[in-house]
Amino acid sequence: MSGKRLWLAFLATTVCLLGNAAAQKNEIAGGIGRTLLNDQAIQPGSTPLLNNFVRFGSGTTFEINYARHLKGENFFRLDLEVPFVGNPDEDLGSGNAAVPSGYSSYFVTPALRGKAFAANTLQPWISFGAGFGHFSFSDKLVDGGANTGGNKTSGLLQLGYGLDVKLKETFGVRVAARNFWSGALPFNVVTSIAHQRNFVVTGGVFWQF
Repeated sequence: MSGKRLWLAFLATTVCLLGNAAAQKNEIAGGIGRTLLNDQAIQPGSTPLLNNFVRFGSGTTFEINYARHLKGENFFRLDLEVPFVGNPDEDLGSGNAAVPSGYSSYFVTPALRGKAFAANTLQPWISFGAGFGHFSFSDKLVDGGANTGGNKTSGLLQLGYGLDVKLKETFGVRVAARNFWSGALPFNVVTSIAHQRNFVVTGGVFWQF
């Protein structure tokens, strides 16, 4: 599934939720930040002997989030949220010429979010959900050659946590961190992991209506 189709799926989900949420409290949020990933060792037997890793940059990442209130109010509230997270340009580096030069990733993971002290100015929260992501690789390798490898769509688990700071009755700022666990990616080499942890940190704003 392409990144464009993921985006359309997110919009369709949001529209359906809005249609069923006339009596609920809704929220739209947006943020920008970075995706942080651990370098992955290429398995023994590959060449070269030096820099035998898949090394990641820290791609600029955005998040768009729709949520609706389910239950609870002042001390604790439970929301259904649908975060859409995109990292359109994640650079890769390696001494192994088979590794692609980069990729883009797009995640959609509906989740339940629990927020404490929802009537206060400072509102910590935690989120857990599952969905899917699409990884689209560059057509070039790190040495400039043509990449003949494929893309990947993977199931995801998501664990998020953050802090909302309410500035007005319906508006505030948010800092968030989310871990997305995906399957191992097709880097054209065998690495040391079976699952990839995609750690996303963002800051932004939210609006409730």
